[in-house]
Amino acid sequence: MKEELKYQYWLKSISGIGNKKQKKLVEYCGSAREVYYLPQKQLTCIYGITEKDGTRIADSRKNFRLEEEMEDLEKKGISMICMEEEEFPKKLLQIPDGPYAFFYKGKLPNPKGTAAIVGARNCSSYGKSMALKLGECLAACHIQIISGMASGIDSFGHWGAIHGGGATFAVLGCGVDVCYPRGAWELYGRILENGGIISEYLPGTNPAPGLFPMRNRLISAFSDYVIIVEAKNRSGSLITADFALEQGKDIYAVPGRVDDVLSQGCNRLISQGAGIILSPEDLLTDMGISRCEDMLKKENLKNSLEKEESLVYSCFGLHAMTMEEIIRQSGLEAERTADLLVKLMSKGLVEEYFKNRYRKT
Repeated sequence: MKEELKYQYWLKSISGIGNKKQKKLVEYCGSAREVYYLPQKQLTCIYGITEKDGTRIADSRKNFRLEEEMEDLEKKGISMICMEEEEFPKKLLQIPDGPYAFFYKGKLPNPKGTAAIVGARNCSSYGKSMALKLGECLAACHIQIISGMASGIDSFGHWGAIHGGGATFAVLGCGVDVCYPRGAWELYGRILENGGIISEYLPGTNPAPGLFPMRNRLISAFSDYVIIVEAKNRSGSLITADFALEQGKDIYAVPGRVDDVLSQGCNRLISQGAGIILSPEDLLTDMGISRCEDMLKKENLKNSLEKEESLVYSCFGLHAMTMEEIIRQSGLEAERTADLLVKLMSKGLVEEYFKNRYRKT
């Protein structure tokens, strides 16, 4: 455990002292540790730090147990990274309202090769299909997928990346130890297998409407490209697009029918100059990315499946299935289904990740 980290966690945890004041305090004092030991009278001499702020900071020193709080964080498998550290993502340093520190479980995205896939919660089947295809296609070409794990387009973008064998990262509007939506534990776990869960909010923070717009600026900040799949004229996805414009990111949108409410936001973005997505392959070309070997190999494998292999493979959707569910859906005999599953597993298209629980790789 880094000695400085416990002081950074303390500073991050002070109620009523936000990112701007946290940064101001560290800039003035030199480090979070120095802030911790600075007398209250000197704190209020710092421009922008009020007497009320000074009282809050002084009170927090009495109530925050430095060692115990850090041990609790580690027990939960939660990491914290602060802008004082060299490893802090440079992309977040480039935005004016970036966080002083944030929390994560799993890994952090690599600096290069990231794309956000965001859109409506109450999306259409067309939107789901496009988010899945885009996530899978980009991930297969080693583009990391960033989204917010919300129901609808966000979740399908994550699932696409998982099925494409790539890394995906969820930026939450709650604590990293809070699964939201509540029933999305399977997706939460799958994201952690080859990616990470990120939040600037303290562990244990429950989701609230006011937290989501701010997390959207981090989704775009972590990304090189921002892709809007479906969005109404007034939506959180367009807030993400606005942040992306301010941050100088490339924005793409999936077009839709002019009379479709869910396409109004995307169509407007395209009319204002956003890139238009006609297919995942066209998007790759526009990004200057060649279709990678892994993607072509998987496509060839799927295309070469025998009829019954294809039937069993088509039973798999987003979620894991039991043998009984596959038999019922495929209509095949149990012994034949088991043989076909073995074949699909040998080809790397399906895996048994838990006893009698199968899923697409």
